[in-house]
Amino acid sequence: MILYDYFRSSAAYRVRIALNLKELDYQQQQVSLIDGEQRSAEHLARNPQGFIPALQDGDLLLTQSIAICEYLDERCPNISPFLPSSIDDRAKVRAMALLVACDIHPVNNLRMLKYLVSELGVSSEQKTDWYQHWIYQGFDALEQMLAESAGDFCFGNQVSLADISLVPQVYNAYRFDCDMSHYPNITRVNENCIQLAPFIKAHPDQQVTG
Repeated sequence: MILYDYFRSSAAYRVRIALNLKELDYQQQQVSLIDGEQRSAEHLARNPQGFIPALQDGDLLLTQSIAICEYLDERCPNISPFLPSSIDDRAKVRAMALLVACDIHPVNNLRMLKYLVSELGVSSEQKTDWYQHWIYQGFDALEQMLAESAGDFCFGNQVSLADISLVPQVYNAYRFDCDMSHYPNITRVNENCIQLAPFIKAHPDQQVTG
């Protein structure tokens, strides 16, 4: 497998966690979002959206991090399953994962922040206010959901797709100086996750960026 990656991409971070949880070997090829490599013809041939990540598995080329994670889960169902056995519980886990991946992350990713600054002329302070606003709005809801579902992790005591989505978003919340004191459940779950080897290995600080 080849993961077309960028060390600080939240979406790529999710896929690294998923690959590590499934104990799969993979190569990483960095595609710099800072240098604009995601808009190169070579990368657009992999992903017409020009997004990170993309995953090459033999002849199969996949995009969209949640779709990739679910593919890996179905490919290796007996190793660290990402979804519970109950159809009801699977829907609850997906709801938490998609709250992050669809509602928080898209309005706060690098291309959005660059547009705010370069095209709309917002200040650094306004950019941070924007980022924090959407984090807080999403985390307010997620904190309530975790109050009902969390054990050691987002849903009970088994790592799930929800945790895979949550940890990269919390990493970014700390990068942008978000006040996490109102989110004890999110903070506790995140701390439990980042002590696990698959999460440690996936952390941006552990990636080769050159």
